[in-house]
Amino acid sequence: MRKGKAFTLIELLVVISVVVLLMALLLPALQQARNQARAVVCRAHLKQWGTVLALYAEDNEGQLPSRSIVWFLRGSWLPEGDPNKPPVFHQLSTRGIACCPMAVRVRTELGLGRHHDGGGAWEIRHRPGSTFRAWEIVNPSPRFRGSYGFNGRLRLEDEKCTYFVMGRANMPLLLDCVSWSTWRDNKSDPPRTEPLGGEEDSCINRHDGYINGLFLDWSARRIGLKELWTLKWNRQSDTAGPWTRAGGVQPEDWPEWMRRFKDY
Repeated sequence: MRKGKAFTLIELLVVISVVVLLMALLLPALQQARNQARAVVCRAHLKQWGTVLALYAEDNEGQLPSRSIVWFLRGSWLPEGDPNKPPVFHQLSTRGIACCPMAVRVRTELGLGRHHDGGGAWEIRHRPGSTFRAWEIVNPSPRFRGSYGFNGRLRLEDEKCTYFVMGRANMPLLLDCVSWSTWRDNKSDPPRTEPLGGEEDSCINRHDGYINGLFLDWSARRIGLKELWTLKWNRQSDTAGPWTRAGGVQPEDWPEWMRRFKDY
């Protein structure tokens, strides 16, 4: 009788090794492609935010939300008497664009923080986010999570927060962030370690050395982490400060976790 042909053990092990090697080569590329796709979706969300905010400004004499910004992001309600409350605000739904696809889950291991206005008229109980985690408002209900933050420096400079200013293309409005607002500016030192959440910061490595942001000209684009120090956070910002190449910063001056990122 003729013996049937079959793989030897050595040949089978060689085939398995080749398959494992190919998987090891392909998986990082697939993960990178997935992350790039998520970054594109993130920018699309911010572009939709630009449409929402442009309509808001058009209905409010060029003003943007300057107080209780968290209610605007939530798309639920604003406190009665807030001058920024448009007549049809309750019809605005922002849940579908509230989160970057890279940060949709919350940090359930953390306790709740509190945020309230100076007069104690309202209080928010919330969980802070992180690089790949969304922040969440727990109370007042309904619960809401997001992963973008408003540029608080605009409100600090201009209570009416108008968008009719020069240099709008370089003035950020909404960015990837660990909280619903960020107070970063050109004078802020870079985080010595990568932020873990709770710092109300937008200097986070969410998109491989970049974050995404919406600007006052309603454009949405990616922003290098070191580029944050070249932006106009408000009209007084020094875009050639000490943390820029024009200001003389050296690669070794940056915290170790930021040194591999692009310089500006």
